[in-house]
Amino acid sequence: MTDTPQAIVADRLVKVYKGGTAVAGISFALPVGSITGLLGGNGAGKTTTIAMIMGLVIPTSGVVKVLGAEMPNQRYRVLHRMNFESPYVEMPMRLTVRQNLTVFGRLYGVEHIRARIAQLAAELDLTDFLDRPSGKLSAGQKTRVSLAKSLLNHPDVLLLDEPTASLDPDTADWVRSHLERYRREHNATVLLASHNMTEVERLCERVIIMKRGIIEDEDTPAALLARYGRTTLEEVFLDVARGRPDLQEAAQ
Repeated sequence: MTDTPQAIVADRLVKVYKGGTAVAGISFALPVGSITGLLGGNGAGKTTTIAMIMGLVIPTSGVVKVLGAEMPNQRYRVLHRMNFESPYVEMPMRLTVRQNLTVFGRLYGVEHIRARIAQLAAELDLTDFLDRPSGKLSAGQKTRVSLAKSLLNHPDVLLLDEPTASLDPDTADWVRSHLERYRREHNATVLLASHNMTEVERLCERVIIMKRGIIEDEDTPAALLARYGRTTLEEVFLDVARGRPDLQEAAQ
């Protein structure tokens, strides 16, 4: 560990279900203000790891801390400083966008919620459909609303699960730009789980690659490319997913 303040710390984190081990003793630390990519194929343990960070799943063993609070026992110390975004989590479809954001704002204890919704609507281009039922939005509109929901409480820690899945390139680029700006302006810590390697290369300062519940490799994107002798992070990901080749051979 360094003297740099850490926003998220996992220490020998394990989660075992009846069907097997989802996370098998992983350790990592994410500095305050950093953005880190969490990569891995289906079943690698990413979702379980994020759930333990959020305090939704109790670790079998090990410890995970967020902003100094041990999760889930001390989660109420920091829940108001965290949030989560995923296009796969639907909001109540009969409620309008404004109603949904109001409900979540009250749950998060956001002050001046009307003004905050108006501010986010302007920033994320939601104004034209604030009073439309959420179930009648396009995929891109739903993603922007989900992002607005995750930013309602000005989170210091933001956990993202495939934030631009199913978006067209223009909308996806717009969402990434907003995330970059938010992180920079608020010194927020972001953990991004994504299968979009171009997105990870653009946004992330560091990458954690999981496989079968363990951390297979971890480094900056540039260092991983050099280590595996590859030109894209997607090629590195495939090397890890299919069995890492001999490093000397990869460097040739």
